[in-house]
Amino acid sequence: MFPKTRNLETAFQHVRLFTIVVVGGSLLLCGFVVWQALRAIARNQDRIYILESGKALEAMAGSRQENIPVEARDHIRSFHLDFFTLDPDEKVITGNLGKALYLADGSARRVYEGLKEGGYYNGVIAGNISQQLTIDSIALDLRVYPIPFRCYAVERIIRPTSVVTRNLVTEGVLRNVGRSDNDPHGFLIERWAIVDNHDLKIESR
Repeated sequence: MFPKTRNLETAFQHVRLFTIVVVGGSLLLCGFVVWQALRAIARNQDRIYILESGKALEAMAGSRQENIPVEARDHIRSFHLDFFTLDPDEKVITGNLGKALYLADGSARRVYEGLKEGGYYNGVIAGNISQQLTIDSIALDLRVYPIPFRCYAVERIIRPTSVVTRNLVTEGVLRNVGRSDNDPHGFLIERWAIVDNHDLKIESR
């Protein structure tokens, strides 16, 4: 009888040990799964997706310092395209110049007012003239603040009878300001001036 009792006790110990191992293993597995799930959630929360033409594009986060050259060039490009892209439509001209003047200080406004007072924009509308800009390059000196820049571009003035191609070189400095809907890059162009704007060629249409 005693050997049977010992066998029962041994079997019970084995069952208890097996149960402890299974329960412990289950707890460890559950803990590992929860930890991995939390890590995956944290990784996904760091991602931002942008919908563009029905496609989800992942946006990568980075510090402002890393993006300064890209954002500065895009700010300068946006300003020049809005300032110099004109069509014989008062609403187009007003809309483009309105966007451009948010990106620069009074130096750009003075150039705009000089052109307006000289009848340039009225001449664009009356003469059915379109003006297009192609930016070749933008040079920045990031060692200095405010950041000096020089923009090199080609301007095409399309008239009913001719197409004038002009060289355009401008310069100025960039100062940091707060971001807004009107100025998403957080820069302001100061001391902006047109350095060169001479004719390269004139073609008849």
